[in-house]
Amino acid sequence: MKIALKIDAATFRGTLAGVPRLVEALRQAEAQASFFFNLGPDRSGRRLGAALAESRPGASALGRHGFATLLYGTLLPAPDIGRRCADILRGVRDAGFDTGVLSWDRAVWESQSPRGGADWTERSMRRAVARYEKLFGEAPKAHAAPGWQTNPHAVRLTQRLGYGYASDTRGSCPFIPVWNAEITLCPQLPTTLPTLDELLAQDGCTAETLPDRLLALTAQDRPAGHVFSLQADLGLALLPAVEQILAGWKRQGHEVVSLSGLFESIDASRLPRHELVRGSVPGRRGSLVLQGPAFLA
Repeated sequence: MKIALKIDAATFRGTLAGVPRLVEALRQAEAQASFFFNLGPDRSGRRLGAALAESRPGASALGRHGFATLLYGTLLPAPDIGRRCADILRGVRDAGFDTGVLSWDRAVWESQSPRGGADWTERSMRRAVARYEKLFGEAPKAHAAPGWQTNPHAVRLTQRLGYGYASDTRGSCPFIPVWNAEITLCPQLPTTLPTLDELLAQDGCTAETLPDRLLALTAQDRPAGHVFSLQADLGLALLPAVEQILAGWKRQGHEVVSLSGLFESIDASRLPRHELVRGSVPGRRGSLVLQGPAFLA
């Protein structure tokens, strides 16, 4: 079974300190992954309330993000990730890993995109694409919406901006997205497994028992494979658990691949069409965009 690993580098600390450590862990495990970057400012301080609410035993907001991150964009200036971490971003590509666009400004996107209009959405997405092209010298091939927050305009733009696939949603298998009866021909590779912080919200789950909880969910093969999303900050804070998970997947006989590796293994022309809906997942506050029922089944 293929398990596609998606790593979201949404903060300055996560990119500066977390990404290089995760790259090294992946090399040691002989595993692949796709890295998605916040390419503009880190204004995580604007999400202070949400960050504190998402604290888990073994993964507090302070331990996960660091003190400065919780103040960026409010009491501290917002560092420009794309400018200050340019060598790290290009180093990920040079190390043989896939890269893609997470956002221009993750904090603003998560708070405003659910109700964002067409003009605002297009400006935000095109700004991220322009920075990616400046950094990498080519157009991005993949998009991943921060916090699984998106809107109909953004979904439509994944096709118009030429993305080969996107991972903006939570769901069960790759699909063609449909929103308000409008079909977008940019396949979605949804996150199928719970995240580390969602697992930590379960009764009795700790940083020590975390690997076993996740590995129990991948013990059986499934034809569509899995997509697992990891935030770089949390991956840094829980690096020993991440290393145990990678080793456990290898023992289970699974292949840890990038999203492109998963996408290349499927026949995109035969993907089912599913509606996009807003809903919730266990262990996470608020609503996000989910893979809904089959369209005109």
